[in-house]
Amino acid sequence: MQPQDVAPRHAPRSASVDAEQAEAALVEHYPRLVRLAYLVLPPSLGRHRRALTAHSLAQRSLPRGRGAGDDCVPPPRRADGRDPGYVYLRGRVLTAALEAAAPRRWTAWPKRAQLPPVLPLVWGLRLFPRCGGADELALEQRLSGLSGPARAAYVLRGLERLDDGEVLRALRAAGVADPKAALARAAGAGAQFELLASAEFDPCALQARPTDLVRRRRRTRAALAATAAVVVCGALLALPDGGLGGDGAAGPSYARNAVSEQALQPARLGRVAAFAWKTSARIDFSAWPTRGDRAGDTALLRRALAVWARPGDTVQVSATPGTPAGPPMGAPQLLYAGTVDDAVVVLFYDGLRVVRYAESKDGAAAALDFARVDGADEAASDALVVGRTDGNVRYLTAPWVRNVDVRDLLTPKGVTLPLRRTADGVTDPVRSPDTSRSCASWNALTMQDGAGKHLVTDLGELTPARLVSGPPGRPHDVTGAADRASWAHTACLLPAVRSHGVRAVNSWQFATQQLPEANGGAAWLCTRAETWRGTGSRVLAEFLTPGGKPSAPGAVVARAEDSPACGTRQPRALAGVLWKSRGGHWYVLAAGSRQITSLATTGEATGSTVGRLLAVPAKQGAQAQLSGRLVDGTRVTSLR
Repeated sequence: MQPQDVAPRHAPRSASVDAEQAEAALVEHYPRLVRLAYLVLPPSLGRHRRALTAHSLAQRSLPRGRGAGDDCVPPPRRADGRDPGYVYLRGRVLTAALEAAAPRRWTAWPKRAQLPPVLPLVWGLRLFPRCGGADELALEQRLSGLSGPARAAYVLRGLERLDDGEVLRALRAAGVADPKAALARAAGAGAQFELLASAEFDPCALQARPTDLVRRRRRTRAALAATAAVVVCGALLALPDGGLGGDGAAGPSYARNAVSEQALQPARLGRVAAFAWKTSARIDFSAWPTRGDRAGDTALLRRALAVWARPGDTVQVSATPGTPAGPPMGAPQLLYAGTVDDAVVVLFYDGLRVVRYAESKDGAAAALDFARVDGADEAASDALVVGRTDGNVRYLTAPWVRNVDVRDLLTPKGVTLPLRRTADGVTDPVRSPDTSRSCASWNALTMQDGAGKHLVTDLGELTPARLVSGPPGRPHDVTGAADRASWAHTACLLPAVRSHGVRAVNSWQFATQQLPEANGGAAWLCTRAETWRGTGSRVLAEFLTPGGKPSAPGAVVARAEDSPACGTRQPRALAGVLWKSRGGHWYVLAAGSRQITSLATTGEATGSTVGRLLAVPAKQGAQAQLSGRLVDGTRVTSLR
């Protein structure tokens, strides 16, 4: 039987139908009646209970008794040639489904349809229809937003192909108080009636999955222990204040929850096609395709999801600052599942976090890593760390990344080396600067995508940090010789922001200054590390004197944490330093960004100037306070 057909037409137009004929109609049209009940029932019941309830309502639609008289089924209200037995059963199923969908009220005896079904009964299995596509999921969400009568009106129009008048009469017969309003709300849900015939809404073609076996065993043992406790401590119940207070509505640990259980089912994982990113409106982790040679390993995915939800004591769990390490909030997206070196790795994405599950090939050890990635753009979602072994790191690159090259930041004039990738986008191992102690080199990757070339480096987290240069609000990729030279002096300062949840680091040369006594020119840099969580930024002010090596790190003259300085909220910089010339004389040097119009020092070295550069003679160890003025006269202090 095809649900898109009109209702069956078998019986004479005015014939009376008894219970036996109704039973024959039920047997013949049982799948259609169960589908109707399933669609009208509220999705909040969960797919398992919803399917069993739909079968229960269809089976209870038969009238009691076998003969005529009181149990005789009345003829249909319209002489339209439809099977009166089917029309009668449809009305009873519709009425019962609407009762089950009605909001629960505090009554002494709830309606039978609002209680869990007694039959059919299933032990040890979870049953649910097959999963449909994106269109079916969207329709399910729209129907879940409708009331029970509106869902019934939609199903009668789409599945039963009734006209508006017939729908109104069917709703009135089912006890709906305002059928016209229900029909109007159903009209606003669209007209994708062909999707109602999908396997997504067929409770007669069910999939079976086991319940949590470990939880079942625990509950069995707990039931035995509880029985023994009741026998031993039953006398306490007779005391005036006997017994311990309950936990109210709180359920036991890992209580059944439809959304949580669906999130832990490998079949519910989101999977993106290989070239979906080419037409996607968003270019971020949500557009990554599912890749890896173990993406179809259901057992591996089930283990990874279970460890994510309930990590054991032996699981090594890490999370970047500000990243929640809780269970999935819904069915996550599968990015990758495959073998990387000596480990099996699974990468998930849930819209807020990237989660990496790794286990040894023998399954003896497991690790779980969390990283926050909300608000990622194309450049920020170019790559993820997929494996670390012996100080080397492998990356999984986005499908839109065309080329990957390796560059040593400490040799700004050095050549780049191409980095090979597998067909799935996994790179060859590259030495991680995160493990370097001497800072003899600092590897970074140049990733070329549709938006340009982006420089990233590993700071010990799942997401590499992007390196940029330029003033706040207008940073640009590190592509020019001047930018590379600036980063050669800054790279060895990056350990100060390692494992801090860093999203991007900007190195900004905000001033140059001619040193007193013709000692050459110096440069002032402000380096700011932004985090994925927005707070906890770190700012360093550097002073570069002439004559050093191209890779010599600048002298850190000031630092601050969680400061708006050198950022979009406060796009300016002001710093000072006590400096000794080659002739042995001491000076207080200061410089500000272009917004600064005047500078002054007080304390053991006093002086002022109009402009944003200052040099005041001082003594060794002198303590001075630096301040500046903006164009509007606002006083600003130096970075500390």
